[in-house]
Amino acid sequence: MPRKSVTLAPEDFEARRAALKAELEALDRAEKEALAKLADAGREPLMAALARVKIPAMSRTEATALAKLIASKGGQLGNMA
Repeated sequence: MPRKSVTLAPEDFEARRAALKAELEALDRAEKEALAKLADAGREPLMAALARVKIPAMSRTEATALAKLIASKGGQLGNMA
């Protein structure tokens, strides 16, 4: 069965485009929220564990060595390294 061609007025295209833009904006917001939740997924347990552990003072050399060790094991350090 062949498809019927539909002729739309220019206003119809503009309305559809506006609706699609609104839908994309909503999708972008939802993605941003999901990524923010993913980034904070382990934050609460980590902060609770850090509150229970006493970390001794360390030199810059020791801190750098520790950061490199964590990075080599798969940790993400951002701009700290």
